[in-house]
Amino acid sequence: MTSLVAPQLVVNSRMIYFGWLPADPDAVAALVPKGLKPAANRQVFMNQYVVDDAGQTSGFGAYSLTYLGPDLADLDAPDGVTPGRWWTHYLNSSPVVREYAAERGAPASVGSTTIEVRGRRLVATTEADGVPVIRTTARVGRTGDAINQGQLRYITKVGRRKVSGIYPFVAEPVDPFEIESLEFLEPEHSTYALRPANPLEITWGFYSPRASFAYPGGEGPLS
Repeated sequence: MTSLVAPQLVVNSRMIYFGWLPADPDAVAALVPKGLKPAANRQVFMNQYVVDDAGQTSGFGAYSLTYLGPDLADLDAPDGVTPGRWWTHYLNSSPVVREYAAERGAPASVGSTTIEVRGRRLVATTEADGVPVIRTTARVGRTGDAINQGQLRYITKVGRRKVSGIYPFVAEPVDPFEIESLEFLEPEHSTYALRPANPLEITWGFYSPRASFAYPGGEGPLS
């Protein structure tokens, strides 16, 4: 098998991506490494997505992934508005993708994600080593003419070097969209440090049944 080289392309994944304010802002800040600053409000992001078929990728094959972590200050994406982000968890079902991601500094570990939509109710469940750790419930509608597009920035660490990766994306969001609940199911799992405040305060988000992106589009040392 030929080793995968960057960038890799994924099209038409089913993706729910959103942010929230945490129950324990100090615990979130403690997960940000020295040399980086968490966002002032300690906001957390999470992306749960599923790639159903190998034909949707340039080399990854089918897989599912949940990644999450703190938003960062002073390291915005190229649009100057969307914050840069630091992965604390990267729960991936594919050994191929885990190897590729780990080489680029992602904290890749074994996990799986399912997204079930029945009528207007969406349930996304993330498992780590077969144990459910996160469950998102949302109300969703249909896609229309709207398009979300741009570039995201993720900061990783490869050896002693911090790396900035730019990830272009295009997604067709549904309307309406509302997160009804976000449950962190396993207090003993490390994801629990990122659990949301009560009452739940969602800061942004979308669900798209057709989200496409390059991984990564461009990366280099963090200046």
